[in-house]
Amino acid sequence: MCTSINVIAKDGYHVLGRTMDWDDLLVSPIFTPRHYQWASVFDHRVHENPYAIIGGGSITERRTDVSDGVNEFGLMAQKLTFKNGARLVDERHPDKVQLAAFELIFYLLGHFKSVADVAAHLNQIELMSDVNADVPFGYSEQHFVLSDPTGRCVVIEPSEHPLKLIDNPLGIMTNMPKFDHQLERLQDYLDFTPDFLNGTLAPNTFHVTTGKLSGKKTPPGAYTPKGRYVRAAYMKELADQPASKDEALATTWHLLDSVTVPKSKAHRPTFSVYRAATVAEDRTYYFQYQAQVTSVKLTDDLLKRSTPLVFDTADVWAPVELN
Repeated sequence: MCTSINVIAKDGYHVLGRTMDWDDLLVSPIFTPRHYQWASVFDHRVHENPYAIIGGGSITERRTDVSDGVNEFGLMAQKLTFKNGARLVDERHPDKVQLAAFELIFYLLGHFKSVADVAAHLNQIELMSDVNADVPFGYSEQHFVLSDPTGRCVVIEPSEHPLKLIDNPLGIMTNMPKFDHQLERLQDYLDFTPDFLNGTLAPNTFHVTTGKLSGKKTPPGAYTPKGRYVRAAYMKELADQPASKDEALATTWHLLDSVTVPKSKAHRPTFSVYRAATVAEDRTYYFQYQAQVTSVKLTDDLLKRSTPLVFDTADVWAPVELN
């Protein structure tokens, strides 16, 4: 369970935010340098990332795992659970880059400069089951959100191969299978503009619905994927477009508030263990666990490093005392 929200400011800043809903916090802010080498759990083929990344993830001797982040060119990516929709490849094909699904965004951020760059090479990549893997790793069901400084926001759903990009100008994604079904259900609550329906929407358009609510349903309050998707889209479409980067971050956090799942082990196995956002233009990663928001910027000095970093974050409720 997770929710992704893409927000565009009037001054041209692009923010990609998300909740990470899981049963425990397994992620910290991390940095991986240019030319970082890692081996896929599927076939232990060694990959070298040309580009540096900051984001949320973990680094161990066995694997480096990134859940969300931004690279040095402003390409942003996230992975979300994709139950009952994944169709993974079983057979080995030596002419393809074959990865476990959870490795995809780490590979994309490490190898490509933009969404267009990803689109040009995506047919070279296959997402694998563990039927013929070196080591069993389960049936990794995930889908993915990407955006970049052009404002283009896309989804990758491994429901067919070769993989394809699905444009997502609405900028909302949850775990519910089939992105087109999500859009269909949203029409019970909001009306899309003619430009959205005709595929003629101008780049960086913030609102893709008319905002007219007469005769429409009220968004559900549930924390199901459908409930979170409708609520996030509804709230974003009714919100004013932020003027600046700082306003865009504040808007992102307010929208994430509406889909943040409280811990309730008696009723659901997962909750929002952290919230995060990336900014494409200044290559900054914002990470919130408990109450404190921390940030890491992919600076020129950091780009000179040749070794990875894992950053410590506060794991307690830590408000700022004013008196």
